[in-house]
Amino acid sequence: MREELLSIIEKNSRIGLDELAVLLGVKEADVLAEFEALEKEGIICGYHTLIDWDKTSIEKVMALIEVRVTPQRGQGFDSIAERIYNYPEVRAVYLISGGYDLLVILEEKSLREIANFVSDKLSTLDSVLSTASHFILKKYKDHGTILAKKHEDEREIITP
Repeated sequence: MREELLSIIEKNSRIGLDELAVLLGVKEADVLAEFEALEKEGIICGYHTLIDWDKTSIEKVMALIEVRVTPQRGQGFDSIAERIYNYPEVRAVYLISGGYDLLVILEEKSLREIANFVSDKLSTLDSVLSTASHFILKKYKDHGTILAKKHEDEREIITP
């Protein structure tokens, strides 16, 4: 039940307990107990709403920052990753393979704010060797949801 429950709520966190119980073939109380256990174990870490900010009047800029760092003895990348993810501007930090060590996702109101964060805060950290910034220009799919859906003509076809 656990794996199936996680798969369902990962795609739709707003699904009701009653509907989940039907889909899983169990009682609502069992679903609720499983939710509580998953939260207590830290498997479910939070609930999020996916918003297409391009369809609002609110300005937001997202950037992916590749960061090369010197890992610290005995701590590896964890210590520097923690310093970075504690900044409120940072949406996510990932340890990655390849030419860079960390991928940092930032969200700000302007390109200048992101540039200032990278130059004033990120690049000044002792362990940071270099950074490369990539700005997200358009999102097509996010968290498994297609954002750039084509508008379909809903008019009825009439033939003579």
